[in-house]
Amino acid sequence: MKRQLSITTEAIDEAALVQGRLMSPGMGAAVYFTGVVRGSEGDATIRAIEYEAFERMAEHQFHRLFDQIERKWPIESVRLVHRVGTVPVSEPSLWVEIIAPHRGEAFAACQFLIDEMKRVVPLWKKPLA
Repeated sequence: MKRQLSITTEAIDEAALVQGRLMSPGMGAAVYFTGVVRGSEGDATIRAIEYEAFERMAEHQFHRLFDQIERKWPIESVRLVHRVGTVPVSEPSLWVEIIAPHRGEAFAACQFLIDEMKRVVPLWKKPLA
């Protein structure tokens, strides 16, 4: 399984990422997920979220999740970009792409990755009013 991981302070360019997609002729599904900063956190209105990561451990945990995906589903590739630093409302903080033979596998792997990421990857967020 091909893997691409980026933890970056740069804005996520979704169009460029999609344009850079590579998939073999046997693949029939490309699932994308974009996590966008909402304008509220609980009952409070916010202007941005400050993301912080323990990058070395975050990369390690992401690759462990990629290993689990590879064992569980016939995924051709996974690409993930997570932004750190200040991310304004309405901008993406997370972008995920899963390439698989069928949509069911791609959706399941994407859901698993996002759910487990929130559980085990050392990323923290602080809402900014």
